[in-house]
Amino acid sequence: HLGLPVDVQSGPVDQAEIWGEAELGRFPARRTGPGPKAVAAAAAALSSAERPLLLAGGGPLFAAAEAELRELAERLGAPVATTVSGHGVLPDDHPLALGVTGSNGGVPEVREVVLAADLVVFVGCRAGSVTTEKWRLPEPRQRIVHIDADPAVIGINYRTEAALVGDAKLALAALLDELPSAPRKGWGAAAVAAAKAQKFARFERLASDEVPIRPERLIAELQAVLPGDAVIVADPGTPTPFLSAYYRLDRAGRHLVFNRAHGALGYALPGVVGAYFARPDKVCVGIMGDGGFGFASGELETIARLALPVVLVVVNNATFGWIKAGQHHGYEGRYQSVDFSPGDHAAVAAAYGFDTWRVEDPNELGAALSAAVASSRPALVDVVCRPLHETEAPVSEWIA
Repeated sequence: HLGLPVDVQSGPVDQAEIWGEAELGRFPARRTGPGPKAVAAAAAALSSAERPLLLAGGGPLFAAAEAELRELAERLGAPVATTVSGHGVLPDDHPLALGVTGSNGGVPEVREVVLAADLVVFVGCRAGSVTTEKWRLPEPRQRIVHIDADPAVIGINYRTEAALVGDAKLALAALLDELPSAPRKGWGAAAVAAAKAQKFARFERLASDEVPIRPERLIAELQAVLPGDAVIVADPGTPTPFLSAYYRLDRAGRHLVFNRAHGALGYALPGVVGAYFARPDKVCVGIMGDGGFGFASGELETIARLALPVVLVVVNNATFGWIKAGQHHGYEGRYQSVDFSPGDHAAVAAAYGFDTWRVEDPNELGAALSAAVASSRPALVDVVCRPLHETEAPVSEWIA
């Protein structure tokens, strides 16, 4: 905290005394790289592994290290799993892109591939409780190499064979310089293909015509409507596990924005405003539950006043879905303070001047979403959905 007296704040400043370093206007501003001995140790570990796997967090996306990560994966023939915030480090149609792992968006098929690895490389990943399913994945028998810009996170939760402290882009580039340039056939492509086939066969079965609308159907319709470079900002409740598990990105980069770690209900509605100003030439979508909508609905006025052509999607299930699902699975259905009256969020947004749609029939969902995306005005689609605790959500604690 910087506290400045009012007279200082309002006093004159000589123009010649104002300066700033140009490189501090970007992120990351000053990259740091690992030492040569650490790089050699990590390269030796990777070379000795028969089934290496890369587990990428948000670090490679923040560091713009997508190309380096892809080259390392292809050279090793290694699967690439990601955290929720790391989704997008590889395009989802890449043969080595395994998908999100962990207790929020992970599925059994992905877990089995992670457990089959004999060495796991954490890349820009804190190895926190969600990613590791409360530190059960990877298992203690699996070897660990950890790359992170923050030395404090390395070795806290897992015994680390080699540690690279540094920016993901520089660390991965150093590893590539140390490893043989000839690619290995590796085990990744076959393992990834088998896991994805099972995972998406289940998804297609669940994205059905059932009423109330299943969250899987919402994801399928969004996938069909949104352009590949759309930016999706999601609340941490119902939207996160389904987007993490099943929404497929056809290009690398940060196209999915979550605030999952802080559990920030209501984040998506104001968050999509920031996304629009960052990428005004892209389709920007905010997806939230009705609980999250209630936290931040006042920002509808901001969007309307600024006439921002963003799309809001409300998962309308008359409950704090994530909390109720946790009570359903963890407390034998003893519910406390999680249900509320069904709302008409389209009517609320219409009062602010939004273009709105309320959808109860899954066969009308695609047309409503298409119209919202095509609108040049603020738009909201209110989707009456099945409550989370009545779905087959990709959340490991809830999977029998």
